[in-house]
Amino acid sequence: MSFAPNYAWVGAPAPYNGTGMDGGDSAVVNLNQWFSPGDQAYIIVSSCMVLLMIPGLGFLYSGLARRKSALSMIWACMGSFSIIVFQWYFWGYSLAFSSSATNGFIGNLGHFGLRATLGTPSPGSPLVPELLYAFFQLQFCATTAAIIMGAVAERGRLIPAMVFVFFWATLVYCPVACWVWNVNGWAYKYGVLDYAGGGPVEIVSGLSALAYSMVLGKRQERMMLNFRPHNVSLITLGTIILWFGWLGFNGGSAFGANLRAVMACWNSCLTAMFAAITWCVLDYRLARKWSMVGWCSGTISGLVAATPASGFIPPWASIILGISTGIISNFATKIKFWIRIDDSMDVFAEHGIAGMVGLIFNALFAADYIIGLDGVSTGAINGGWLNHNYKQLYIQVAYIVACTAYSFVMSAILAYGINMIPGLHLRASEEAELLGMDDDQLGEFAYDYVEVRRDYLAWTPAKDEPANTEADIHAQDRHGIQEHSMMINGHSPHSENGHSHSHSPIIGDRHGIAAEEKYKEKEGLAPVGQVAVPERVAVVPEGWEEVPERRHE
Repeated sequence: MSFAPNYAWVGAPAPYNGTGMDGGDSAVVNLNQWFSPGDQAYIIVSSCMVLLMIPGLGFLYSGLARRKSALSMIWACMGSFSIIVFQWYFWGYSLAFSSSATNGFIGNLGHFGLRATLGTPSPGSPLVPELLYAFFQLQFCATTAAIIMGAVAERGRLIPAMVFVFFWATLVYCPVACWVWNVNGWAYKYGVLDYAGGGPVEIVSGLSALAYSMVLGKRQERMMLNFRPHNVSLITLGTIILWFGWLGFNGGSAFGANLRAVMACWNSCLTAMFAAITWCVLDYRLARKWSMVGWCSGTISGLVAATPASGFIPPWASIILGISTGIISNFATKIKFWIRIDDSMDVFAEHGIAGMVGLIFNALFAADYIIGLDGVSTGAINGGWLNHNYKQLYIQVAYIVACTAYSFVMSAILAYGINMIPGLHLRASEEAELLGMDDDQLGEFAYDYVEVRRDYLAWTPAKDEPANTEADIHAQDRHGIQEHSMMINGHSPHSENGHSHSHSPIIGDRHGIAAEEKYKEKEGLAPVGQVAVPERVAVVPEGWEEVPERRHE
Protein backbone atom coordinates (compact mmCIF):
# COMPACT_ATOMS: atom_id res chain seq x y z
CA MET A 1 0.00 0.00 0.00
CA SER A 2 1.37 3.42 -0.96
CA PHE A 3 2.09 6.03 1.68
CA ALA A 4 -0.58 8.72 1.97
CA PRO A 5 0.65 11.92 3.68
CA ASN A 6 -1.57 13.40 6.35
CA TYR A 7 -2.17 16.91 5.05
CA ALA A 8 -4.36 17.76 8.04
CA TRP A 9 -1.46 17.36 10.45
CA VAL A 10 -0.24 20.61 12.03
CA GLY A 11 2.71 21.09 14.35
CA ALA A 12 6.35 20.20 14.91
CA PRO A 13 7.82 17.16 13.14
CA ALA A 14 7.95 15.13 16.37
CA PRO A 15 5.88 15.51 19.57
CA TYR A 16 8.06 16.85 22.35
CA ASN A 17 8.20 14.74 25.50
CA GLY A 18 11.54 15.75 26.96
CA THR A 19 12.14 16.19 30.66
CA GLY A 20 13.61 18.86 32.89
CA MET A 21 14.39 22.49 32.14
CA ASP A 22 16.88 21.57 29.39
CA GLY A 23 14.76 18.94 27.64
CA GLY A 24 16.59 16.00 29.17
CA ASP A 25 20.08 14.82 30.07
CA SER A 26 22.14 15.25 26.90
CA ALA A 27 24.74 12.80 28.27
CA VAL A 28 22.30 9.92 27.79
CA VAL A 29 19.52 11.33 25.56
CA ASN A 30 19.69 12.72 22.02
CA LEU A 31 18.00 16.09 22.42
CA ASN A 32 18.00 16.63 18.66
CA GLN A 33 15.31 14.02 18.18
CA TRP A 34 12.53 16.56 18.76
CA PHE A 35 13.67 18.82 15.93
CA SER A 36 14.30 18.60 12.19
CA PRO A 37 18.01 18.82 11.25
CA GLY A 38 17.00 20.86 8.21
CA ASP A 39 15.21 23.45 10.31
CA GLN A 40 18.15 23.74 12.69
CA ALA A 41 20.64 24.04 9.84
CA TYR A 42 18.57 26.74 8.18
CA ILE A 43 18.31 28.87 11.32
CA ILE A 44 22.04 28.50 12.04
CA VAL A 45 22.80 29.77 8.53
CA SER A 46 20.20 32.52 8.89
CA SER A 47 21.86 33.62 12.13
CA CYS A 48 25.19 33.92 10.33
CA MET A 49 23.51 35.90 7.55
CA VAL A 50 22.05 38.34 10.06
CA LEU A 51 25.48 38.71 11.69
CA LEU A 52 26.77 40.03 8.34
CA MET A 53 24.31 42.91 8.59
CA ILE A 54 26.45 44.50 11.31
CA PRO A 55 29.57 45.07 9.15
CA GLY A 56 27.17 45.89 6.31
CA LEU A 57 25.80 48.75 8.39
CA GLY A 58 29.37 49.80 9.17
CA PHE A 59 30.24 50.04 5.47
CA LEU A 60 26.97 51.86 4.72
CA TYR A 61 27.52 54.46 7.44
CA SER A 62 31.20 54.76 6.56
CA GLY A 63 30.39 55.60 2.95
CA LEU A 64 27.77 58.13 3.99
CA ALA A 65 30.19 59.96 6.30
CA ARG A 66 33.23 62.05 5.42
CA ARG A 67 36.46 60.21 4.80
CA LYS A 68 38.04 61.57 7.98
CA SER A 69 35.36 59.84 10.09
CA ALA A 70 34.85 56.78 7.88
CA LEU A 71 36.64 54.19 10.01
CA SER A 72 35.00 55.35 13.24
CA MET A 73 31.58 54.38 11.86
CA ILE A 74 32.75 50.83 11.16
CA TRP A 75 34.30 50.63 14.63
CA ALA A 76 31.09 51.91 16.25
CA CYS A 77 29.04 49.13 14.63
CA MET A 78 31.52 46.37 15.42
CA GLY A 79 32.15 47.69 18.94
CA SER A 80 28.42 47.68 19.65
CA PHE A 81 28.35 44.02 18.56
CA SER A 82 30.93 43.19 21.22
CA ILE A 83 28.82 44.87 23.89
CA ILE A 84 25.60 43.14 22.81
CA VAL A 85 27.12 39.64 22.73
CA PHE A 86 28.05 40.06 26.38
CA GLN A 87 24.77 41.72 27.36
CA TRP A 88 22.62 39.11 25.61
CA TYR A 89 24.53 36.23 27.20
CA PHE A 90 24.64 37.92 30.61
CA TRP A 91 20.95 38.75 31.02
CA GLY A 92 19.56 40.14 27.76
CA TYR A 93 17.99 36.92 26.48
CA SER A 94 16.46 36.22 29.87
CA LEU A 95 14.98 39.72 30.19
CA ALA A 96 13.37 39.42 26.77
CA PHE A 97 12.25 35.80 26.53
CA SER A 98 12.07 34.11 29.93
CA SER A 99 8.65 32.44 29.87
CA SER A 100 8.41 32.26 33.66
CA ALA A 101 7.93 36.04 33.91
CA THR A 102 4.26 37.00 33.80
CA ASN A 103 4.26 40.80 34.23
CA GLY A 104 3.88 41.34 30.47
CA PHE A 105 6.54 44.05 30.36
CA ILE A 106 9.99 42.52 30.94
CA GLY A 107 11.36 39.08 31.70
CA ASN A 108 13.15 37.82 34.79
CA LEU A 109 16.58 36.24 35.28
CA GLY A 110 15.42 32.67 34.77
CA HIS A 111 17.85 32.28 31.85
CA PHE A 112 20.68 34.34 33.38
CA GLY A 113 23.94 33.39 31.67
CA LEU A 114 21.96 31.06 29.34
CA ARG A 115 20.98 28.94 32.34
CA ALA A 116 18.31 26.36 31.42
CA THR A 117 18.66 27.25 27.75
CA LEU A 118 19.30 24.09 25.75
CA GLY A 119 17.03 21.54 24.13
CA THR A 120 13.47 22.53 24.96
CA PRO A 121 11.28 23.93 22.13
CA SER A 122 11.90 27.65 21.78
CA PRO A 123 9.39 30.28 22.97
CA GLY A 124 9.16 31.52 19.39
CA SER A 125 8.46 28.24 17.61
CA PRO A 126 8.40 24.52 18.43
CA LEU A 127 10.46 23.92 15.27
CA VAL A 128 13.80 24.89 16.84
CA PRO A 129 15.42 24.38 20.27
CA GLU A 130 15.75 27.28 22.67
CA LEU A 131 19.55 27.45 22.50
CA LEU A 132 19.38 28.07 18.74
CA TYR A 133 16.52 30.53 19.17
CA ALA A 134 18.59 32.52 21.70
CA PHE A 135 21.51 32.69 19.25
CA PHE A 136 19.26 33.83 16.41
CA GLN A 137 17.70 36.53 18.57
CA LEU A 138 21.17 37.70 19.64
CA GLN A 139 21.80 38.79 16.05
CA PHE A 140 18.57 40.80 16.06
CA CYS A 141 19.56 42.77 19.14
CA ALA A 142 23.08 43.33 17.79
CA THR A 143 21.78 44.56 14.44
CA THR A 144 19.42 47.00 16.15
CA ALA A 145 22.28 48.41 18.21
CA ALA A 146 24.43 48.80 15.10
CA ILE A 147 21.61 50.71 13.37
CA ILE A 148 21.54 53.19 16.26
CA MET A 149 25.27 53.82 15.87
CA GLY A 150 24.47 55.95 12.84
CA ALA A 151 23.57 58.67 15.35
CA VAL A 152 27.20 59.15 16.47
CA ALA A 153 28.37 60.08 12.98
CA GLU A 154 31.19 62.62 12.80
CA ARG A 155 30.83 64.10 16.29
CA GLY A 156 30.16 61.38 18.86
CA ARG A 157 32.69 59.76 21.18
CA LEU A 158 32.83 55.99 20.96
CA ILE A 159 33.25 54.81 24.57
CA PRO A 160 30.20 56.70 25.91
CA ALA A 161 28.26 55.25 22.95
CA MET A 162 29.26 51.74 24.05
CA VAL A 163 28.06 52.45 27.59
CA PHE A 164 24.78 53.68 26.13
CA VAL A 165 24.41 50.49 24.06
CA PHE A 166 24.61 48.22 27.11
CA PHE A 167 21.95 50.07 29.09
CA TRP A 168 19.83 50.70 26.00
CA ALA A 169 19.71 46.95 25.26
CA THR A 170 18.72 46.27 28.87
CA LEU A 171 16.10 48.98 29.34
CA VAL A 172 14.75 49.58 25.82
CA TYR A 173 15.28 46.64 23.47
CA CYS A 174 14.63 43.79 25.91
CA PRO A 175 11.33 45.18 27.24
CA VAL A 176 9.93 45.89 23.75
CA ALA A 177 11.00 42.44 22.51
CA CYS A 178 9.28 40.95 25.56
CA TRP A 179 6.08 42.88 24.77
CA VAL A 180 5.53 41.34 21.37
CA TRP A 181 7.53 38.09 21.16
CA ASN A 182 7.30 36.69 24.68
CA VAL A 183 4.21 34.52 25.13
CA ASN A 184 3.42 36.52 28.29
CA GLY A 185 4.04 39.94 26.74
CA TRP A 186 1.13 42.39 26.70
CA ALA A 187 1.39 43.07 22.95
CA TYR A 188 1.51 39.34 22.19
CA LYS A 189 -1.65 38.77 24.21
CA TYR A 190 -3.23 41.88 22.70
CA GLY A 191 -2.94 40.29 19.25
CA VAL A 192 -0.26 42.51 17.66
CA LEU A 193 1.08 41.23 14.32
CA ASP A 194 4.83 41.86 14.16
CA TYR A 195 6.68 39.22 12.19
CA ALA A 196 10.41 40.00 12.41
CA GLY A 197 10.68 43.20 14.43
CA GLY A 198 8.82 46.28 13.22
CA GLY A 199 8.68 47.33 16.86
CA PRO A 200 11.78 45.97 18.65
CA VAL A 201 14.13 46.45 15.70
CA GLU A 202 12.87 49.20 13.41
CA ILE A 203 10.82 51.63 15.51
CA VAL A 204 13.15 51.21 18.47
CA SER A 205 16.28 51.83 16.37
CA GLY A 206 14.75 54.81 14.56
CA LEU A 207 13.47 56.56 17.69
CA SER A 208 16.50 55.68 19.81
CA ALA A 209 18.83 57.10 17.15
CA LEU A 210 16.67 60.23 16.97
CA ALA A 211 16.84 60.68 20.76
CA TYR A 212 20.61 60.11 20.81
CA SER A 213 21.06 62.63 17.97
CA MET A 214 18.96 65.15 19.87
CA VAL A 215 21.14 64.86 22.98
CA LEU A 216 24.34 64.84 20.93
CA GLY A 217 23.46 68.01 19.03
CA LYS A 218 23.92 69.05 15.42
CA ARG A 219 27.20 68.91 13.57
CA GLN A 220 28.97 72.22 13.08
CA GLU A 221 27.25 74.28 10.42
CA ARG A 222 30.49 75.12 8.62
CA MET A 223 31.12 71.42 8.13
CA MET A 224 27.76 71.02 6.43
CA LEU A 225 28.76 73.25 3.51
CA ASN A 226 28.98 71.19 0.33
CA PHE A 227 28.46 67.98 2.29
CA ARG A 228 28.05 64.78 0.35
CA PRO A 229 28.83 61.10 1.03
CA HIS A 230 32.50 60.40 0.50
CA ASN A 231 32.24 56.90 -1.00
CA VAL A 232 29.10 55.80 -2.86
CA SER A 233 30.68 52.47 -3.77
CA LEU A 234 31.01 51.68 -0.07
CA ILE A 235 27.38 52.67 0.47
CA THR A 236 26.33 50.27 -2.28
CA LEU A 237 28.48 47.45 -0.88
CA GLY A 238 26.99 47.95 2.58
CA THR A 239 23.47 47.92 1.16
CA ILE A 240 24.04 44.67 -0.74
CA ILE A 241 25.49 43.01 2.37
CA LEU A 242 22.48 44.24 4.34
CA TRP A 243 20.12 42.86 1.71
CA PHE A 244 21.77 39.45 1.90
CA GLY A 245 21.59 39.45 5.68
CA TRP A 246 17.99 40.62 5.61
CA LEU A 247 16.94 37.45 3.79
CA GLY A 248 18.20 35.57 6.84
CA PHE A 249 16.57 38.15 9.10
CA ASN A 250 13.10 37.81 7.55
CA GLY A 251 13.35 34.29 6.13
CA GLY A 252 14.75 32.91 9.36
CA SER A 253 11.89 34.40 11.35
CA ALA A 254 9.75 31.51 10.09
CA PHE A 255 12.05 29.42 12.37
CA GLY A 256 12.30 26.59 9.90
CA ALA A 257 13.00 25.64 6.29
CA ASN A 258 9.38 25.97 5.23
CA LEU A 259 7.10 27.77 2.80
CA ARG A 260 6.63 30.75 5.09
CA ALA A 261 10.38 31.37 5.01
CA VAL A 262 10.33 31.31 1.21
CA MET A 263 7.34 33.65 1.13
CA ALA A 264 9.11 36.06 3.49
CA CYS A 265 12.15 36.15 1.20
CA TRP A 266 9.94 36.78 -1.84
CA ASN A 267 8.08 39.58 -0.08
CA SER A 268 11.33 41.14 1.14
CA CYS A 269 12.75 41.37 -2.38
CA LEU A 270 9.52 42.68 -3.88
CA THR A 271 9.11 45.38 -1.24
CA ALA A 272 12.76 46.41 -1.41
CA MET A 273 12.94 46.73 -5.19
CA PHE A 274 9.69 48.64 -5.61
CA ALA A 275 10.73 50.99 -2.83
CA ALA A 276 14.12 51.49 -4.53
CA ILE A 277 12.49 52.33 -7.88
CA THR A 278 10.06 54.72 -6.21
CA TRP A 279 12.81 56.49 -4.28
CA CYS A 280 14.93 56.93 -7.42
CA VAL A 281 12.01 58.38 -9.37
CA LEU A 282 11.26 60.85 -6.59
CA ASP A 283 14.90 61.97 -6.52
CA TYR A 284 15.01 62.22 -10.31
CA ARG A 285 12.20 64.73 -10.34
CA LEU A 286 14.45 67.12 -8.41
CA ALA A 287 17.91 66.57 -9.88
CA ARG A 288 17.05 65.11 -13.31
CA LYS A 289 19.72 62.52 -12.62
CA TRP A 290 19.59 59.00 -11.24
CA SER A 291 20.99 58.52 -7.76
CA MET A 292 22.83 55.43 -6.51
CA VAL A 293 22.47 56.70 -2.95
CA GLY A 294 18.75 57.04 -3.63
CA TRP A 295 18.57 53.44 -4.81
CA CYS A 296 20.32 52.27 -1.65
CA SER A 297 18.08 54.38 0.57
CA GLY A 298 14.95 53.04 -1.10
CA THR A 299 16.17 49.45 -0.85
CA ILE A 300 16.84 49.77 2.87
CA SER A 301 13.50 51.45 3.60
CA GLY A 302 11.72 48.69 1.66
CA LEU A 303 13.53 45.95 3.57
CA VAL A 304 12.64 47.71 6.82
CA ALA A 305 8.95 47.82 5.89
CA ALA A 306 9.10 44.13 4.94
CA THR A 307 10.53 43.21 8.35
CA PRO A 308 7.19 43.25 10.24
CA ALA A 309 5.08 42.31 7.21
CA SER A 310 6.91 39.78 5.02
CA GLY A 311 5.59 36.77 6.94
CA PHE A 312 1.99 38.03 7.00
CA ILE A 313 1.02 39.61 3.67
CA PRO A 314 0.72 38.16 0.13
CA PRO A 315 3.19 39.16 -2.62
CA TRP A 316 0.84 41.55 -4.41
CA ALA A 317 0.45 43.52 -1.18
CA SER A 318 4.25 43.69 -0.88
CA ILE A 319 4.36 45.61 -4.16
CA ILE A 320 1.94 48.18 -2.76
CA LEU A 321 3.97 48.26 0.45
CA GLY A 322 7.19 48.94 -1.47
CA ILE A 323 5.74 51.85 -3.43
CA SER A 324 4.08 53.34 -0.35
CA THR A 325 7.24 53.02 1.73
CA GLY A 326 9.41 54.58 -0.97
CA ILE A 327 7.17 57.64 -1.06
CA ILE A 328 6.61 58.02 2.69
CA SER A 329 10.23 57.42 3.77
CA ASN A 330 11.59 59.67 1.03
CA PHE A 331 9.53 62.61 2.26
CA ALA A 332 10.16 61.63 5.89
CA THR A 333 13.84 62.52 5.44
CA LYS A 334 12.68 66.17 5.68
CA ILE A 335 11.32 65.70 9.21
CA LYS A 336 14.76 66.11 10.77
CA PHE A 337 14.92 69.66 9.40
CA TRP A 338 11.50 70.53 10.82
CA ILE A 339 12.35 69.26 14.30
CA ARG A 340 15.97 70.53 14.07
CA ILE A 341 17.60 67.24 15.01
CA ASP A 342 20.67 66.22 13.01
CA ASP A 343 19.77 62.60 12.24
CA SER A 344 22.84 62.34 10.05
CA MET A 345 22.16 58.88 8.61
CA ASP A 346 18.35 59.25 8.31
CA VAL A 347 17.80 56.36 10.70
CA PHE A 348 14.46 57.77 11.80
CA ALA A 349 13.07 58.09 8.25
CA GLU A 350 14.41 54.82 6.84
CA HIS A 351 13.91 52.62 9.90
CA GLY A 352 11.44 54.23 12.27
CA ILE A 353 8.92 55.51 9.71
CA ALA A 354 9.29 52.53 7.35
CA GLY A 355 8.75 50.13 10.27
CA MET A 356 5.52 51.92 11.14
CA VAL A 357 4.32 51.62 7.54
CA GLY A 358 4.97 47.86 7.56
CA LEU A 359 3.05 47.40 10.80
CA ILE A 360 0.05 49.31 9.42
CA PHE A 361 0.06 47.09 6.32
CA ASN A 362 -0.26 44.04 8.58
CA ALA A 363 -3.58 45.40 9.78
CA LEU A 364 -4.79 45.84 6.20
CA PHE A 365 -3.30 42.92 4.27
CA ALA A 366 -2.25 40.15 6.71
CA ALA A 367 -3.73 36.83 5.53
CA ASP A 368 -4.19 33.64 7.52
CA TYR A 369 -3.11 31.46 4.60
CA ILE A 370 0.29 33.23 4.56
CA ILE A 371 0.71 32.85 8.32
CA GLY A 372 -0.04 29.12 8.17
CA LEU A 373 2.74 28.39 5.67
CA ASP A 374 5.15 27.49 8.47
CA GLY A 375 3.05 24.43 9.35
CA VAL A 376 2.71 25.30 13.02
CA SER A 377 0.71 28.55 12.98
CA THR A 378 -2.20 27.24 10.91
CA GLY A 379 -5.41 28.48 12.47
CA ALA A 380 -3.55 29.97 15.40
CA ILE A 381 -3.41 33.61 14.26
CA ASN A 382 -6.05 35.49 12.33
CA GLY A 383 -5.13 37.95 9.59
CA GLY A 384 -6.11 41.57 9.15
CA TRP A 385 -8.75 43.22 7.02
CA LEU A 386 -8.40 40.54 4.35
CA ASN A 387 -9.85 38.16 6.95
CA HIS A 388 -12.45 40.72 8.08
CA ASN A 389 -10.50 41.34 11.29
CA TYR A 390 -11.07 45.10 11.31
CA LYS A 391 -10.05 45.71 14.92
CA GLN A 392 -6.48 44.81 13.95
CA LEU A 393 -5.89 48.38 12.76
CA TYR A 394 -6.29 50.03 16.16
CA ILE A 395 -4.31 47.19 17.75
CA GLN A 396 -1.40 47.93 15.41
CA VAL A 397 -1.69 51.70 15.94
CA ALA A 398 -1.68 51.32 19.72
CA TYR A 399 1.43 49.16 19.49
CA ILE A 400 3.18 51.70 17.23
CA VAL A 401 2.41 54.54 19.65
CA ALA A 402 3.66 52.53 22.63
CA CYS A 403 6.93 51.54 20.92
CA THR A 404 7.52 55.08 19.64
CA ALA A 405 6.93 56.84 22.94
CA TYR A 406 8.75 54.32 25.13
CA SER A 407 11.88 53.98 22.97
CA PHE A 408 12.30 57.73 22.42
CA VAL A 409 11.75 58.76 26.03
CA MET A 410 13.85 55.99 27.58
CA SER A 411 16.69 56.48 25.10
CA ALA A 412 16.71 60.24 25.71
CA ILE A 413 16.81 59.71 29.49
CA LEU A 414 19.69 57.26 29.13
CA ALA A 415 21.63 59.56 26.81
CA TYR A 416 21.15 62.60 29.06
CA GLY A 417 22.12 60.57 32.11
CA ILE A 418 25.32 59.16 30.58
CA ASN A 419 26.25 62.58 29.20
CA MET A 420 26.25 64.03 32.73
CA ILE A 421 28.71 61.46 34.07
CA PRO A 422 32.26 62.90 34.23
CA GLY A 423 34.40 61.40 31.51
CA LEU A 424 31.44 60.09 29.54
CA HIS A 425 30.42 63.16 27.59
CA LEU A 426 28.77 61.93 24.43
CA ARG A 427 30.15 64.59 22.10
CA ALA A 428 33.72 65.16 21.00
CA SER A 429 35.33 68.59 21.10
CA GLU A 430 35.14 71.11 18.27
CA GLU A 431 38.78 70.51 17.43
CA ALA A 432 38.21 66.76 17.33
CA GLU A 433 35.21 67.17 15.05
CA LEU A 434 37.26 69.26 12.63
CA LEU A 435 40.17 66.85 12.74
CA GLY A 436 37.90 63.85 12.26
CA MET A 437 36.72 61.03 14.48
CA ASP A 438 39.21 58.59 12.99
CA ASP A 439 42.19 60.57 14.23
CA ASP A 440 40.60 61.67 17.50
CA GLN A 441 38.96 58.42 18.61
CA LEU A 442 40.97 55.71 16.88
CA GLY A 443 44.34 56.94 15.66
CA GLU A 444 43.77 54.86 12.54
CA PHE A 445 42.33 55.88 9.20
CA ALA A 446 40.18 54.32 6.54
CA TYR A 447 42.33 56.04 3.91
CA ASP A 448 45.74 57.62 3.47
CA TYR A 449 46.61 60.41 5.91
CA VAL A 450 46.84 62.92 3.03
CA GLU A 451 43.06 62.76 2.70
CA VAL A 452 42.63 63.53 6.39
CA ARG A 453 45.00 66.50 6.16
CA ARG A 454 43.20 67.83 3.11
CA ASP A 455 39.82 67.70 4.85
CA TYR A 456 41.20 69.28 8.02
CA LEU A 457 42.74 72.19 6.15
CA ALA A 458 39.56 72.67 4.17
CA TRP A 459 37.33 73.01 7.24
CA THR A 460 39.49 74.82 9.76
CA PRO A 461 37.35 77.75 10.98
CA ALA A 462 38.57 81.19 9.85
CA LYS A 463 39.09 82.95 13.19
CA ASP A 464 41.85 85.26 11.99
CA GLU A 465 43.84 86.19 8.91
CA PRO A 466 44.93 83.05 7.05
CA ALA A 467 48.58 84.01 7.42
CA ASN A 468 48.18 83.87 11.20
CA THR A 469 46.06 80.74 11.52
CA GLU A 470 46.73 78.40 8.60
CA ALA A 471 49.82 76.37 8.01
CA ASP A 472 51.68 77.77 5.00
CA ILE A 473 51.48 74.65 2.86
CA HIS A 474 52.09 75.26 -0.80
CA ALA A 475 49.33 74.17 -3.12
CA GLN A 476 51.54 71.68 -4.93
CA ASP A 477 52.27 69.92 -1.64
CA ARG A 478 48.58 69.18 -1.09
CA HIS A 479 48.40 66.77 -4.00
CA GLY A 480 49.98 63.36 -4.16
CA ILE A 481 49.98 63.11 -7.98
CA GLN A 482 53.07 64.51 -9.70
CA GLU A 483 51.15 65.73 -12.74
CA HIS A 484 48.86 67.79 -10.52
CA SER A 485 51.81 69.38 -8.76
CA MET A 486 53.41 70.27 -12.08
CA MET A 487 50.18 71.81 -13.36
CA ILE A 488 49.87 74.01 -10.28
CA ASN A 489 53.52 75.06 -10.61
CA GLY A 490 52.84 76.23 -14.14
CA HIS A 491 54.23 73.26 -16.09
CA SER A 492 52.43 70.99 -18.49
CA PRO A 493 52.60 67.28 -17.68
CA HIS A 494 53.20 66.65 -21.40
CA SER A 495 56.15 69.01 -21.73
CA GLU A 496 59.76 67.94 -22.06
CA ASN A 497 61.91 68.21 -18.93
CA GLY A 498 58.97 69.71 -17.09
CA HIS A 499 58.81 72.85 -19.28
CA SER A 500 55.66 73.71 -21.16
CA HIS A 501 55.68 74.70 -24.81
CA SER A 502 52.81 77.07 -24.08
CA HIS A 503 53.37 80.80 -24.17
CA SER A 504 52.03 81.16 -20.62
CA PRO A 505 52.15 79.12 -17.44
CA ILE A 506 49.30 76.71 -16.93
CA ILE A 507 47.63 77.18 -13.58
CA GLY A 508 44.95 74.75 -12.45
CA ASP A 509 42.86 73.08 -15.13
CA ARG A 510 44.93 73.21 -18.33
CA HIS A 511 41.96 72.09 -20.41
CA GLY A 512 39.85 74.92 -19.06
CA ILE A 513 42.65 77.43 -19.70
CA ALA A 514 43.06 76.19 -23.26
CA ALA A 515 39.34 76.50 -23.90
CA GLU A 516 39.37 80.01 -22.47
CA GLU A 517 42.28 80.94 -24.75
CA LYS A 518 40.48 79.71 -27.86
CA TYR A 519 37.31 81.55 -26.91
CA LYS A 520 39.08 84.85 -26.35
CA GLU A 521 41.08 84.46 -29.56
CA LYS A 522 37.86 83.89 -31.48
CA GLU A 523 36.16 86.89 -29.89
CA GLY A 524 39.21 89.10 -30.32
CA LEU A 525 39.54 89.62 -26.60
CA ALA A 526 43.17 88.52 -26.31
CA PRO A 527 46.10 88.04 -28.69
CA VAL A 528 47.11 84.53 -29.71
CA GLY A 529 49.22 82.89 -27.03
CA GLN A 530 48.30 85.44 -24.39
CA VAL A 531 45.83 84.11 -21.88
CA ALA A 532 43.90 86.24 -19.44
CA VAL A 533 43.29 84.11 -16.40
CA PRO A 534 39.79 84.96 -15.19
CA GLU A 535 39.46 86.17 -11.64
CA ARG A 536 37.84 83.58 -9.40
CA VAL A 537 34.73 84.63 -7.58
CA ALA A 538 34.39 83.10 -4.13
CA VAL A 539 31.21 82.88 -2.12
CA VAL A 540 32.06 84.02 1.39
CA PRO A 541 29.83 82.56 4.14
CA GLU A 542 28.10 85.06 6.37
CA GLY A 543 30.32 86.17 9.24
CA TRP A 544 33.55 85.33 7.43
CA GLU A 545 35.97 87.93 6.10
CA GLU A 546 37.15 87.77 2.52
CA VAL A 547 40.93 87.53 2.33
CA PRO A 548 42.87 88.29 -0.88
CA GLU A 549 44.17 85.16 -2.48
CA ARG A 550 47.84 84.47 -2.03
CA ARG A 551 49.49 83.31 -5.22
CA HIS A 552 52.61 81.18 -5.21
CA GLU A 553 55.41 82.42 -7.33
